[in-house]
Amino acid sequence: MATILAVETSCDETSVAVVKDGAEVLSNIIASQIDLHQLYGGVVPEVASRAHMEAIGATLETALTEANVAWSDVDAVATTFGPGLQGALLVGLMAAKGAAWARGIPLVGVHHLAAHIWANKMAHPDLPLPFLCLLVSGGHTSLVRVDGPEQFTTLGETRDDAAGEAYDKTARLLGLGYPGGPVIDKLAKEGNPSAYDFPRAWLDGAPDFSFSGLKTAVSRLLEKSNAAGMPISIPDVCASFQRAVVDVLVTKTIQAAEREGIEAIAVAGGVAANRELRERLSAEAEKRGWRFVAPPMSLCTDNAAMIAGLGYELFKRGRLSGMDLGAISRLPLEKLGVAAKQG
Repeated sequence: MATILAVETSCDETSVAVVKDGAEVLSNIIASQIDLHQLYGGVVPEVASRAHMEAIGATLETALTEANVAWSDVDAVATTFGPGLQGALLVGLMAAKGAAWARGIPLVGVHHLAAHIWANKMAHPDLPLPFLCLLVSGGHTSLVRVDGPEQFTTLGETRDDAAGEAYDKTARLLGLGYPGGPVIDKLAKEGNPSAYDFPRAWLDGAPDFSFSGLKTAVSRLLEKSNAAGMPISIPDVCASFQRAVVDVLVTKTIQAAEREGIEAIAVAGGVAANRELRERLSAEAEKRGWRFVAPPMSLCTDNAAMIAGLGYELFKRGRLSGMDLGAISRLPLEKLGVAAKQG
């Protein structure tokens, strides 16, 4: 048994959570910066770092208070150390290291993407290993084989824009604001997904992804309609765009699972909250007699509870970090072990 306090500041959410035994979430406090970045149509790194510095202290205290936990009850401090925005990562990392050092508590460095994926195992302890996870967010789109809390193998990834990035850019083209995922998903419910035939990048069956061409197709549609003075249906564009994205994500996930001989699939990351994506993956899994799981909405977007969940597994295995742990902005999943002290 162990109580983990975790810190997450990799992008634009300041989050601190307290989790018991890797699954019981006692608190999961998130200070969102969405309103700040909406002014710019996307995340501004310097703005994010400053907002983290302003919010981290109060967020930490609120997490302890809501969990009804004292520092003396905390067995380890887990923190995201990468990947993410360098300045943003440093704020959370410094706060976590300071808290751990001052109180003589072990420090555990956690890979942000691995935690997103492991949130499925955290929420569904009976999920069998191995499982295949579609990781889909603003900055990442990849297919990952999971054999354990330290065993992640990337089978395929995006060659250009991530799916979430395509959502944000398309929403900007349509004048829908930031972030794009939730608003496009909402409008897609009102539209016809067959109204526009947007391209799907199949990449000759490779398990990789490409969404830059899809964004370009939307841009050209808007240019042509404006030049011709012909109005377009925003809900139809959203529905057709989303259908193209989901078609590719679902097809490549199923193909990868079949190649790997895996009959349990999961989805993770911010775009995992997408209604159509969940429904389609669930239906395809059910047709094949496979298991499909997704994290609860509270564990889809960036949050510290997922950091605590994976941090607990690493803590149990003695994978502790030293005070020399640094922030790493670009960090492949296969490098997650660099957080542990050597020797």
